[in-house]
Amino acid sequence: MLENVRGFATARFDAYRRELMSAIEGLGFRCTWRLLYSSHFGVPQLRPRFVLIALRHEFIPYFTWDFEPAQPKSVGECLVDLMAEDGWCGAMKWAERAARIAPTIVGGSKKHGGPDLGPTRARREWQLLGINGLGIADGPPKATDPEDFVPKLTLRMVARLQGFPDDWKFAGKKTSAYRQVGNAFPPPVAEGVGALLRNALQKATDVNPTQLSLQSPLTEAV
Repeated sequence: MLENVRGFATARFDAYRRELMSAIEGLGFRCTWRLLYSSHFGVPQLRPRFVLIALRHEFIPYFTWDFEPAQPKSVGECLVDLMAEDGWCGAMKWAERAARIAPTIVGGSKKHGGPDLGPTRARREWQLLGINGLGIADGPPKATDPEDFVPKLTLRMVARLQGFPDDWKFAGKKTSAYRQVGNAFPPPVAEGVGALLRNALQKATDVNPTQLSLQSPLTEAV
């Protein structure tokens, strides 16, 4: 399974996609790809991603992109408990304002410098959700902050919007950790695509249990 940003699915990269798929198929695999939206896997942001699947020829007929889309929470539903954990009185009112999914989280590239929520247009979208996108906070709003305070997201909040469990550990200081989060493939999407792969392999082996092997051509070559 390979993934990239949505731009990889555009006509501009047609030749490169064909070259990539030809190289993969030369190793004994067959390819299929699709543009997936992370929100369809329960992630509270749109976050479109190009995903390519490669399977051996005997498995590819059993692969399907069909899945039951999940309903993502809004940003407010997802983060209200974290916004309120230090006693901020405006958390519930903020959550009512943040009643839709988030813009695509950025910040994985070193070109962005320190951790923030993206360029001017993205920050305007965050502002509509009641979020200050000019940086990442060290902690949630405090009890002393006014009700109309416009908070920044913490690293833990951004990670939750990416679909990471709250106990996931990121290495390094804030900027380094934020780049790991901002450049990540959301775990719920990875899990969903993994389930599609598993289903294809299972169906194929159920049909031909004595003829199919899960050993890859690369392993056989070695």
